[in-house]
Amino acid sequence: MGRTKEELLARLEELKIDFKRHDHPVVLTVEDQAKHVGNFGGALTKNLLLKDKKHRLYIVSALADTKVDMKILSQRLGLGKGGVRMAPEENLRQVLQVPLGCVTPFALFNESASAVSLLLDQGLKSKQSCYFHPLTNDVTIALSSSNLDKFLLSIGKQPAYVDLEASPVVGKDNPPDLADLVPSGAFCSSEESVENPTPKDAPQVNVPKEKTCLPEVKAKPKVQNKGAESSESKVLTNNGPNVEIFASDVLEVIFPLFLSEASKKLNIKQEELTQILKLDDFKRRAAPDLESVTNMFKNMAYTAGFHAGFDTMLKSGLGGMPSRK
Repeated sequence: MGRTKEELLARLEELKIDFKRHDHPVVLTVEDQAKHVGNFGGALTKNLLLKDKKHRLYIVSALADTKVDMKILSQRLGLGKGGVRMAPEENLRQVLQVPLGCVTPFALFNESASAVSLLLDQGLKSKQSCYFHPLTNDVTIALSSSNLDKFLLSIGKQPAYVDLEASPVVGKDNPPDLADLVPSGAFCSSEESVENPTPKDAPQVNVPKEKTCLPEVKAKPKVQNKGAESSESKVLTNNGPNVEIFASDVLEVIFPLFLSEASKKLNIKQEELTQILKLDDFKRRAAPDLESVTNMFKNMAYTAGFHAGFDTMLKSGLGGMPSRK
């Protein structure tokens, strides 16, 4: 069971957060909510629960009149044009543990939602107070963005304010600006087992019926192009993983993230930093070493797999000799 509105409001009071409470009938839309609290001076918000292809979840909390383009947001996260979509109601119950119409940043109060990424509209900062449901949609509370930040920090969430209407160019020289907000973990649900039982690039293994959520590497920032699909399909060949393509893909993931972080720390444009560090030359020098290490692990994996299969054969009595120690 998730936390209750009473527990949430008690936490706000404990944190000495100033808020105003407005009780009203159950509402499911911003329009219905406006009928009951629209005249009290606060800013109405819309809150979306999104999911990417790896079943990672995102709450987008924005002013009601902010335009959120899902395709652009997906590209800015490094997930391609169609990387995010509206999450099903099942995720509300299993992860956020709130009813339909109750998605807000306060849903992160539930421990089951701790890995959900939160994107806040930077427009919230310009308002004296903003409206949110406190885990239930028969109550609306009004508070400032600074008080919302205080709550988020108390549960270990670093507030991330984003210009949701921006449309920056994403490409080879312009890495996705919101890639750092992609969650590093995946959620397990019955929907996941139906839609995507195993990743396309993962080996087929037998897993127990109990679902286990494992951390995973962030999705590789992608730029949609005609050759992307054919290049991706070459990573696995009849002879196993293509080491050169794998090493290239790893470098393509690492360097945009490095550029993004370094440019922020040094306050230098990414294009200038690329020229100063001569990253293309560095990639060419780093690739052979990375390929060598990758090939070593590939061979180790094959050797381990061979011995495991050989031991299984011996234990089953097919070999007629004792198993290897």
